[in-house]
Amino acid sequence: MENQTFNADIIFIEGLKVSPQSSVPAFVLLLLIYIFIMVSNIGLVVLIFMERSLHEPMYLLFCNMSVNDAFGATAVVPRLLSNVFTPIADRYIRYVDCVVQAFASHFHAGTSHAVLMIMAFDRYVAICNPLRYATIMTNRMVAKLSVGAWVVAFISVAILLGLTIRLTRCRRVIINPFCDNASLFKLSCQNLLINHIYGLGSAVVILGSSLCSVSLTYLRIAMVCLSSRNKALNSRALQTCATHLAVYLIMLVASFTPMIMHRSPEWADNGKVASVMFHVAPPALNPIIYGLQCKELRQKIASVLHKNKVMEVKTLHK
Repeated sequence: MENQTFNADIIFIEGLKVSPQSSVPAFVLLLLIYIFIMVSNIGLVVLIFMERSLHEPMYLLFCNMSVNDAFGATAVVPRLLSNVFTPIADRYIRYVDCVVQAFASHFHAGTSHAVLMIMAFDRYVAICNPLRYATIMTNRMVAKLSVGAWVVAFISVAILLGLTIRLTRCRRVIINPFCDNASLFKLSCQNLLINHIYGLGSAVVILGSSLCSVSLTYLRIAMVCLSSRNKALNSRALQTCATHLAVYLIMLVASFTPMIMHRSPEWADNGKVASVMFHVAPPALNPIIYGLQCKELRQKIASVLHKNKVMEVKTLHK
């Protein structure tokens, strides 16, 4: 193990501090949450693609979010599970694997904001300009916007990590529960001004554009609803917007909580848990929110479950 300590390609990662007594409950809980995330999100994607009636812009955007949520959880949770039963002093990761995990976690975060901005635009067109919705939000347009969101996030994160991996390393200890860009460039003793500027700048651009676009979009939607006497329109707007806003607020809380906690030493361990929650809470809650709020999805899920029950009954009778 000592030889690993002096290997530049091997990094010590502290991870979550779990007592021996809590190892099994923590592992089981995290495993169950991960299984739920994968089953619910992948199930939602499969359902939408199999049902032609759901091949609409809003549901295709749900697919984007579900795929990204499954990807984000997979980037972090499996390694956390493998580390639960590993003593803190023996938790090592190859530098290349650490860079890949950091890229995946930042890519997931950037794509989440981009997709939610597209979803806000979709709701804006549907409610504020319903007569032109079919001509503006075509499936081709949704595909272009989705690809654009993923490409922009990919390029942004590639530059972010590219600036980090160019640095030489003089340290080999990461305190965070998983690898991210800040943890990686802190391993260097070189001048980190460029990394700080680009990292802070990209975060401000992503969060700022996300907050501004969603705020302005829903302010406009609220104005349309207040000026309209159409109760059906208002009811539909509230239902669809409440779903999107709930998902967006959950993501914002999960984003800002670790940033706040990490600045206070007494909350350092809680900050680690909070940073993991960003990759766990939204992916677990999003499919539930979509399924409960969207009438069409509820009906399709109920229909699929009913068909499965009928098939089981027929099989038993045979």
